[in-house]
Amino acid sequence: MSARTDTEAASNAKSSGITPSSLKATITQKLEAQYVDIEDMSGGCGAMFEAIIVSPQFVKKTTLARHRLVNGALKKEIAAIHAWTPKCYTPEEWERKRAEEGTGMPQGV
Repeated sequence: MSARTDTEAASNAKSSGITPSSLKATITQKLEAQYVDIEDMSGGCGAMFEAIIVSPQFVKKTTLARHRLVNGALKKEIAAIHAWTPKCYTPEEWERKRAEEGTGMPQGV
């Protein structure tokens, strides 16, 4: 359930300890990610996240293997949230996708 107020959302995120920035830091460290974008889809309560993850560790892996790799890296965090939707790309796939959309790869992680 989404938080009813910004104060409630901040309190919920603090109690779980799961924030977009904490997820991003863990993914960047454990998966050597070159780009990570995490969006809190739960209205701020920290229960539902979508992510775009670009990592060379995804090369030659199926979608299922990529998701398992991410889920393994975030095992503790995933246990504390309601929904987690990662979109995983190799650097080459991400460059191709961004080129097709005409936006290029954002700088930084």
